[in-house]
Amino acid sequence: MRKTVREQMPIQNEMLSKLKLPERILIVLCAFLLAASDCFAQESSTKPEPNTASPAAAASAPGGPGSALGRALAAACSQNQAEFMRFLTARNQETFSRMTAAARVALMKRFVLLGEPGKATISTNPSGRPIVRCETPGATTEMQIGGADLRDNVAFLPLELHDVSDSTGASARQINMGVVREEGQWKVLSLGVLLLDLPALELEWDESEIDATEKDALQSLKTIAAAIESYRGKYPHLPDSLVLLAPPQHGAPSISAAGLLDADLAKGARNGYTFRYVIAGGSDVGAPAKYELSATPLHYAQTGRRSFFRDSQGVLHAADHQGAVGRESDPTVE
Repeated sequence: MRKTVREQMPIQNEMLSKLKLPERILIVLCAFLLAASDCFAQESSTKPEPNTASPAAAASAPGGPGSALGRALAAACSQNQAEFMRFLTARNQETFSRMTAAARVALMKRFVLLGEPGKATISTNPSGRPIVRCETPGATTEMQIGGADLRDNVAFLPLELHDVSDSTGASARQINMGVVREEGQWKVLSLGVLLLDLPALELEWDESEIDATEKDALQSLKTIAAAIESYRGKYPHLPDSLVLLAPPQHGAPSISAAGLLDADLAKGARNGYTFRYVIAGGSDVGAPAKYELSATPLHYAQTGRRSFFRDSQGVLHAADHQGAVGRESDPTVE
């Protein structure tokens, strides 16, 4: 079913409450933005030449803040990462380039409040102000950029978003956007009441990514253990290596390609972690052979900090070993 923009665009307060990492924009209150705006107004050592155009016309003219914001929104609509980055400040560009592709897409989605890439077109209204139209399979929005409140090198522009299929205006939402002039070019400064300051919480963003990969590694250990037990139940012995649990390249599953793990896990790697499988041997009374599993971060402090260990009794352990393999004496985890 086609969703309206109203259904896809929560009110601004609700949107702010849902900005969770790794998909959240880094938050600084608007009061700070207003207090700090003078920091961005870099005074020229020479007096600028008088501008005979009206402030509204200057803001909407090619190269003005309205035009730059329109192009940034168009890039966000189409999820064109390279084009979108052109409208970020140098400080934010550096951080944006280090973000994962998924995080960059999530950031751009926040600008147009649509969950999928669309076709963007830019036009102007009778007053010459930009209108950005973003057409996706699920909905089409129009974003009308109002006249700029221009203060030296900082400009604030009202932005109205609405669903083109809504003739009542019930879906309309208004957000104030901020842009700053940097080296002669207008760059995005704020989204609504949020100061777009990506480096400010880069460490926290990384921590969120680490938390996600660690959770995935723990789940992968459980998946591997379940696959090993399935293999033992069918063939009835332990596999010599995880490779034997991989999908068959041709034909039906077999003892050498049991099809119990995906190709990545069978090779011992997934999502920033490496996995090791060791047969621990059987007991003196002929009990079934036992095995141990471990998961260690591929790049310590980047893809994970904790090392995970599944002992021969099936108990899971976790601890920070600076990237080394975990052990049975580590604290247990669920």
